[in-house]
Amino acid sequence: MKQGKGVKKGGGRFAEALLRWNATENDRPMPWKGETDPYRIWLSEVILQQTRVEQGWSYYERFLAAFPTVEDLARAPEAAVFKLWEGLGYYARCRNLIAAARRITDEHGGRFPGTYEAILALPGIGPYTAAAIASFAYNLPYAVVDGNVYRVLSRIWNNDTPIDSTAGKRWFAEKAQDELPLDRAAIYNQALMDFGATLCKPVPECARCFYRDHCGAYLHGRQSILPVKAKKTAVRERWFHYILLEHNGAVALHPRSGKDIWQDLWEPLLVEAEHVLSKEELLDVLQKEYRIAPGSSSVISAGGKGRQRLSHQLIHFAFLHLELNQRPALPGFEWVAKTAVGTHPYPKTVGAFLKNV
Repeated sequence: MKQGKGVKKGGGRFAEALLRWNATENDRPMPWKGETDPYRIWLSEVILQQTRVEQGWSYYERFLAAFPTVEDLARAPEAAVFKLWEGLGYYARCRNLIAAARRITDEHGGRFPGTYEAILALPGIGPYTAAAIASFAYNLPYAVVDGNVYRVLSRIWNNDTPIDSTAGKRWFAEKAQDELPLDRAAIYNQALMDFGATLCKPVPECARCFYRDHCGAYLHGRQSILPVKAKKTAVRERWFHYILLEHNGAVALHPRSGKDIWQDLWEPLLVEAEHVLSKEELLDVLQKEYRIAPGSSSVISAGGKGRQRLSHQLIHFAFLHLELNQRPALPGFEWVAKTAVGTHPYPKTVGAFLKNV
């Protein structure tokens, strides 16, 4: 983006007030704050998608320790990267991280692209992440628009256009870009996100806000209802019954495939149903579908339960652990020694269960 005639170098009153606050009061600590290395910025942004800073911090440090450069990440075995990612969820992020690292290494000689368009073309990178990398690493004039920014802009300008509507997305993107001080993009973008995370939170701390006397939502008493969303996301409930089959100190595991959640992560034999199944029903499934007769096994444990909330799904878990008298034929499964179970990556709840096996 080039600065042309009539394009202002600085933002308006809010931008100037935000930058003053940032210089005098903003002390939000983060290890990547002020970072200009595009690899480190990219890594932090991918980790923080759908993840709280407090949780992502340790993952960021472990990834940098294991993969100091983008080339190190590109050449690492996929299983090692997934294992390090374990517990963060949204594993498509991890797959895209690996794919993008390989493209940067193979097509860009290990040098992170230096333009917004080239960054946006990398796997898994959308407009927000591309703008963050472009502005933080190269101070290019691109506004970041994330959940914090939507919330701040809707309140400051008292705008109740739904943020998930076409009109809303257009207005907020244009407003964010219009307010951006073009020569201070990096520091402004960071300050704006920090402001949304520390003061203009979902439950705002208006009493401490430097801009409340000019905030449209505050002046009209609407800060608790902004921003507005038009749609409510339907949550799909699923019941996962895991049967851990054990024989001679080894357990049957396999990587998930297809386009479903947790692709490439490992798991025991899964029986999915539309409701909770009893132990007897699960043993019946084993006999009918896998030819494992009830008399050929003994129950080590049953009834272990849990649940995990994803963005649009609620997964209910139940676990049944069986000791088998003989090893059955299970195409697609590997018999993994119990001492080696920890080498594979698993969905969070499954991994927690296997740690106690």
